[in-house]
Amino acid sequence: MWKNVFTPKKEIAKPLYTGAGITTFLLLLAIWSVLSYGGFVNPLFLPSPGQIVRTAVDMFQSGDILGDIGISFSRVALGFLLAALIGVPLGILMGTLRIVEGAFEPIIGFIRYMPASAFIPLFILWIGLGESEKMAVIFFGTFFQLTLMVMDVTKNVQTELIEVSYTLGANRFQLFSRVILPASLPGIVDTLRITFGWAWTYLVVAELVGASDGLGYMIMQASRFLKPDKVIIGIIIIGLLGLLMDLLFKAIYRASFSWMRKEGS
Repeated sequence: MWKNVFTPKKEIAKPLYTGAGITTFLLLLAIWSVLSYGGFVNPLFLPSPGQIVRTAVDMFQSGDILGDIGISFSRVALGFLLAALIGVPLGILMGTLRIVEGAFEPIIGFIRYMPASAFIPLFILWIGLGESEKMAVIFFGTFFQLTLMVMDVTKNVQTELIEVSYTLGANRFQLFSRVILPASLPGIVDTLRITFGWAWTYLVVAELVGASDGLGYMIMQASRFLKPDKVIIGIIIIGLLGLLMDLLFKAIYRASFSWMRKEGS
């Protein structure tokens, strides 16, 4: 069972892989419990795990948190969906045609270093304080990285596949539709999984201004009224939602590309 544990790039037993993650989680929980229950940290700054559970139960029983979860999820999903609908086709074209790469890669590479939060005042001026402004922040935070990552995935399609296709008489459309696109799809799905996680990190930023609901708004309100238990609950919920979506993308990956061997999945 312990074979290859410290051997680079080698598979280990699935129970050992899962157990390592559970052990790390329990260790963090133990440290948290010692700090809070032992009185080493003021409860105003770090509530105990028991207090977090009690507050979470109260919030779910009242039902208000469910509405915030639904609203935040819809904002993240719609903002990311728009980024994917534009970024994936553009990234594929950039990775396939040098002229498209030359036209878009410099400007996208430049803009991706700009923080999305710095554009909030402009988004408010251009779009207003409605839902569109919040989805624009999430779109801006994910679109440029997503596009460049899809471009890299497409560019890494093996040259041998393309040369063999030409040798067998494939035209340009067939080369794209039957070789480049199918070969890129596993990497594209994995890219979507990674960048969807980034979309969640922009949620609080998107709900920072002009919001009256959502998990980010709840976190900011709890911070203002010195309720760290609600802040932690909001953070945990965002993390769990992101984890669930990550597992969903992994399931889609395994179901769609069963021939691909993916370590740790």
